[in-house]
Amino acid sequence: MKITLDWLKEHLETSASVDVVVATLNRIGHEVEGVENPADNLQGFRVARVLTAEKHPQADKLQVLTVDTGDGGAPLTVVCGAPNARAGLVGVLGLPGAVVPANGMELKVAAVRGVESNGMMCSTRELELGDDHDGIIELPADAPIGTSFAEYSGAGDPVIDISITPNRQDCMGVRGIARDLAAAGLGTLKPLAVPTITGEDAPATEIRTDDPEGCPAFYGRTIGGVTNGTAPEWMRLRLEAVGQRSISALVDISNYVMFDLGRPSHIYDRAKLTGPLVARRARAGETVTALNGKGYTLTDTMTVIADDRGVHDIAGIMGGEHSGCSETTTDVLIEVAYFTPERIALTGQALALTSDARSRFERGVDPAFLDDATAIVTAHVLAICGGTPSAVTRAGTPPAEVKTVEYDPTLSATLGGIAIAPERQQEILAALGFSVIEQGGRWQVAVPSWRRDIDGAPDLVEEVTRITGFDAIASVPLLRSDGVAKPTATADQMLERRVRRAAASSGFHEAVTWSFISDRDAAPFGGGDWSLANPISEDLKVMRPSLLPGLLAAAQRNQNRGATSIRLFEIGRRYLADAEHPTLAVLMAGEKRARGWQAGKAAAFDAFDAKAAALALLDAAGAPADRLQVMEAVSEGSIWHPGQSATLRLGPKAVLAEFGAIHPLLTRHFDVDGPVMAVQIFLDAIPAKRASGPARAAFTPPALQSVRRDFAFLAPTSLTAAELVRAIRGAEKASIADARLFDRFTGQGVPEGQVSLAVEVELQPGVKSFTDAELKAIADKVVAAAAKVGAVLRG
Repeated sequence: MKITLDWLKEHLETSASVDVVVATLNRIGHEVEGVENPADNLQGFRVARVLTAEKHPQADKLQVLTVDTGDGGAPLTVVCGAPNARAGLVGVLGLPGAVVPANGMELKVAAVRGVESNGMMCSTRELELGDDHDGIIELPADAPIGTSFAEYSGAGDPVIDISITPNRQDCMGVRGIARDLAAAGLGTLKPLAVPTITGEDAPATEIRTDDPEGCPAFYGRTIGGVTNGTAPEWMRLRLEAVGQRSISALVDISNYVMFDLGRPSHIYDRAKLTGPLVARRARAGETVTALNGKGYTLTDTMTVIADDRGVHDIAGIMGGEHSGCSETTTDVLIEVAYFTPERIALTGQALALTSDARSRFERGVDPAFLDDATAIVTAHVLAICGGTPSAVTRAGTPPAEVKTVEYDPTLSATLGGIAIAPERQQEILAALGFSVIEQGGRWQVAVPSWRRDIDGAPDLVEEVTRITGFDAIASVPLLRSDGVAKPTATADQMLERRVRRAAASSGFHEAVTWSFISDRDAAPFGGGDWSLANPISEDLKVMRPSLLPGLLAAAQRNQNRGATSIRLFEIGRRYLADAEHPTLAVLMAGEKRARGWQAGKAAAFDAFDAKAAALALLDAAGAPADRLQVMEAVSEGSIWHPGQSATLRLGPKAVLAEFGAIHPLLTRHFDVDGPVMAVQIFLDAIPAKRASGPARAAFTPPALQSVRRDFAFLAPTSLTAAELVRAIRGAEKASIADARLFDRFTGQGVPEGQVSLAVEVELQPGVKSFTDAELKAIADKVVAAAAKVGAVLRG
């Protein structure tokens, strides 16, 4: 939200400079995002008078002006094409070296069609003071020649841009900011002048609310005989300073009160209304064209303002195009209503429609301010546009019940960390609009109607501590027990740390993606079991059933930016119907190895790279990687490529991980190029380590040298090497230290439907070396174990 220093001082009696105001705002919790001084853009522009205007000798549409700059020197020659340029005109001259705000052009002395020009006479558009570009600016004849235009126009009023937090709806107007600054000791809050206006007759248009849930209170009055011209200069300058374009007096009045007091209102042209003006629920399928020129289709959950002809206003968000005021408007209806914040928020999200009014109504405007706001808007209309007001119609009742909070002043020290004297706390609360009644050492604090965010004593602690200043909180060391600190991380946290380090040390880059995805991205993964009722975006609506959608989207963004080798991992939660499941996901796309003179062409990732990553990470997680079984993938939907994916299991049912190539349909869905490999490790499926007993004995290298024997087996192609190796390892556990596949062969000498698998078996003797008979007995057990899974020793 933007305010100007001069506008702030309309409500705050203070002599503070803009720097002091900014520092105080930051100190009390209102972050200042920037300060702009419009005068900075008008350096080098001054008030000047045209002395003569002669036709340019070489151009019909140009004139050669002599201009008095008021510095006592010789007049300057300026070439100008404006149709209203003439002798005697007082305007704005941009001198050489000045920068035109509208286009950033630096003015220089230059020849224009053979005549030297020493600057430029400026239009309002060129100085970004309006849209008029039909001619140069014309100032009053008595404007002081030679004066800086910034000084003359009053453009030296600094604009302060403040980030208002969602809970501080009371600070969505200049007066709310002034109230907080007054409480912080920066001045005195001026009393708000509320005029008393009594109309003679009932409003010429009936007003009522038929939707007490969405619009509990609907106030209004009519004014006849108005003249809708241009708003006064002081109002236009303030609105333009905060980024609002001046439209007409009636529209500007409504906008001004909204920014001044945080109170939106709406002014209708009565000639465009038919019958009563009613706040009601929209009918499903009704349409309205809003002031932004766009059409919207409504549902029966939305509140609208309508008459007998149809909808005129999306309540609390934006008015309709066809009932707005114009220069021909003579009779108006002023609407000041209270709309339920939740209804406004849901409607705005459903229509993807934002506005200044919505940002205030969805936070919650002051429900006790309807009468005063009606009177203030009416007074501005009468003062600027004239007319005769009616009495006020009050339809419905605003929810203005007084909320009381029990408060103990010692909480400022115990909860807020600052010991503040009770008297000072009362001063702060009173300055913020609260009233305090003491009862036996505890306070009953009445919450002002504009502070919807105050629910309990901790909120009051926040108020008194922020106004005092959080920098007053003393730095206190945390208490620490003697001796070595006990570990605080849980087993699950330690597991995540281990696999995070393992993934990073393996060359993967950690990604942190949204826990929410769109319905479209969740569908290939079986859809989401949980959806948000109030998402910030339709693309962030479903709680993710897998971490892969986020990684695939990240891969797509990286590829779009020229990345050729993508290695990502993420540790997060999958949200399934039964619970949250901690998961580690890995994604590999693009080149595994770049092209080079040694290896030639670049190599892409394949399913074996995914398997290797899965096994390495499972080993780091403490899973028995050497005893895992490779079995078919079982994920919902078609996310895995058939024949290029599998699962790693500890038994038939305990799935610890899945890995392989992502299905091409899914990579196209996310617009990712080339084959993509992925891994998902289900951290909550990894069996926990048993409680540790006595410390293991230190590792002692074997006293005797190990013996290696090679075996070649003929096995059916359906038998996996992992099954064969696992069977061999179990043949003689006391003697077999390891077994590994070192060759796989099909072709000449191998029957069709079979494959030759060569396995190296490492035997470790204990107290004495193996004898030939012992080696033969072990070999027989190896061959027998292989035979049980369908493999026979090659002859």
